[in-house]
Amino acid sequence: MTKKQKTQKTILTMIMFAFALAVLFPFIWMLFCSLKPLNEIYDFPPRFLSGNMSLKNYRQVLFEQDPSFLTYLKNTTVTTVVSVLGTVITSSMAGYAFAKMKFRFRDQLFLLYLITMMVPFQVLMVPQFILFKEMGIFNTLWALILPRLFTPLGTFLMRQYFLDVPDEIIEAGKVEGLGEFGIFSRLVLPLAKPAMSTVVILNFVWRWNDYEAPLIFLTDSKLYTLTVGLTNFIDESGFSQDNLVMAAATVALIPIILVFILGQKYFIEGLTSGSVKG
Repeated sequence: MTKKQKTQKTILTMIMFAFALAVLFPFIWMLFCSLKPLNEIYDFPPRFLSGNMSLKNYRQVLFEQDPSFLTYLKNTTVTTVVSVLGTVITSSMAGYAFAKMKFRFRDQLFLLYLITMMVPFQVLMVPQFILFKEMGIFNTLWALILPRLFTPLGTFLMRQYFLDVPDEIIEAGKVEGLGEFGIFSRLVLPLAKPAMSTVVILNFVWRWNDYEAPLIFLTDSKLYTLTVGLTNFIDESGFSQDNLVMAAATVALIPIILVFILGQKYFIEGLTSGSVKG
């Protein structure tokens, strides 16, 4: 490596570090503010450290609220986990069908399914509201789970990955006497871990951070998710307890970080391999 290349690499590294620091700064500030009393958050000039920093805000958020913030955490975990598991199952099966099974109007049906991605949620809110009322699942967690068991993007990612699976594997499975489901579950699906990890992480983040659907379809505060539960720290006059908001937001952020750390290897592989190939 020449001196010029080393200089360019050093400059590029410094630029990327500056960008990374700019992205991380709000989260670092949020973490420090979550440990401070409310009045010290607004100090000017702002300070990262304070002599009054403690875990009091976290204790108040987790154990002194009614309903408990842990209830919101449980509701969010249930809706997210069930939705993500359902999405992985339906997306992988549909993706395999659209990639490897031959049937009439297959490509046209796939295109029609993808077109639904262009329909914004705001267009579907009123029809879903009426439908859930008729089904008797309005103001239940099922109103958040059922519509999210199917996702065009997840099906698209899985299909693109399955297109790269050699047909010889499927033919070998048929020679061994496996049926279509046996070929899918025993031969093809184990190869799709990167694509499934991509679907899991993307859908986990979307479902965990969903705000509009819980706000519209839930009226019982004991069924609220984390995103809606955060509004409980703002009173009727509009006064926000920002120290508690920061603590609650930090708690809500931890599961997302853990999921990404655990699945980042497969996630990156899924994005850079068959998941995005045409």
